[in-house]
Amino acid sequence: MNSEKNKHIKQIHQLLSFKKLFRFLLGFSAAVQLIIISYNHLSGYHVLGGFDYFLFRLVRGVGLSVLAGFMLAYPNLFMIRYLNRVAPWNNKTFKRLSIQLCFSIAIAIIVSVAFTASANLLTPYAEDYQGVLINNALIFTVANILVMAILEGWIFSIESRRAEQMAKNLKEELSQIKFEVLKSQINPHFMFNSLNVLSGLINKDTAKAQQFIDEFSHIYRYVLETIEQPVGTLEQELDFMRSYLFLQQIRYGDDLSYSVNIPAHLMQLVLPPLSLQVVLENAIKHNIINETKPLKIEVFSQGTLLVVKNNIQPKFSMSTSTGLGLKNLTKRYALISLEEPVFMVETNHYLAKLPLINIEKDEHTNH
Repeated sequence: MNSEKNKHIKQIHQLLSFKKLFRFLLGFSAAVQLIIISYNHLSGYHVLGGFDYFLFRLVRGVGLSVLAGFMLAYPNLFMIRYLNRVAPWNNKTFKRLSIQLCFSIAIAIIVSVAFTASANLLTPYAEDYQGVLINNALIFTVANILVMAILEGWIFSIESRRAEQMAKNLKEELSQIKFEVLKSQINPHFMFNSLNVLSGLINKDTAKAQQFIDEFSHIYRYVLETIEQPVGTLEQELDFMRSYLFLQQIRYGDDLSYSVNIPAHLMQLVLPPLSLQVVLENAIKHNIINETKPLKIEVFSQGTLLVVKNNIQPKFSMSTSTGLGLKNLTKRYALISLEEPVFMVETNHYLAKLPLINIEKDEHTNH
């Protein structure tokens, strides 16, 4: 989370770079100086002696205003970032407005007095010095309130574009993940092996063949029902697991065994659908399963972690695994929770630890 926040702040710094900020302040300062010079001339407060003097006043005023603008803009940006953390717009609007208004006025007066005093030391004002101080303080205050409002709008625009891009990227990634998950479920090897097993059962044991068909249809019905869902309950996943392992046990017989030890109070916690299928397929795919080397799978809980454990007896002739299934499972967890699955080897056993999510508690924590 901290790295994501730092990345976000860095992105705002890049978009509000010195170059962009300079261009904004240059245009803003030129507009303000034109208004001030014109008003002073027309009101008789400071009459211009000619066009050359007008250009001198404009260039000097814009230069000083840009410098003052940076002295106002950076504290404003710091205050905006600070208030985004302690007083966000969505739930502390009045507090934020009050703080920002007071800060804008205070920093404007400080910078105004500093600049007016410096300018007076270089070239003493012909006008009443106290009046110039007050006049400049008012101008700086109004200008800084405008600058603060523009920076808020600018940052809001940046964050909106960033959120839209993230949503677009997330949608594309989710579509890809769904495709990969669906593709892995409709695995041609699994289909081929299942149909071969079914073909053999039809002639030997019609009752078991019918049960095989029922469990086979249950697996693909569950796939189609849950592929668009972000989460499924542990109870549903365990039900799916029993159907999936039933088909595998028809193929491997007693060489493949499993046990489940999960307390009832965890059954309504959730996890990404088909999580167990990914882990179980990984165990069956990568290990030898025969009479001399049976595969034993244990499914149990550690607190709110679902643990799937199997003995390791790797297939030596097997090609290198891409790990795509486990990577996709980790990505699917990232879409629903801050918790991540853990995959590890421990005393000749492979363990997959899948967090069980309490949706209500997780939503409350996020808020």
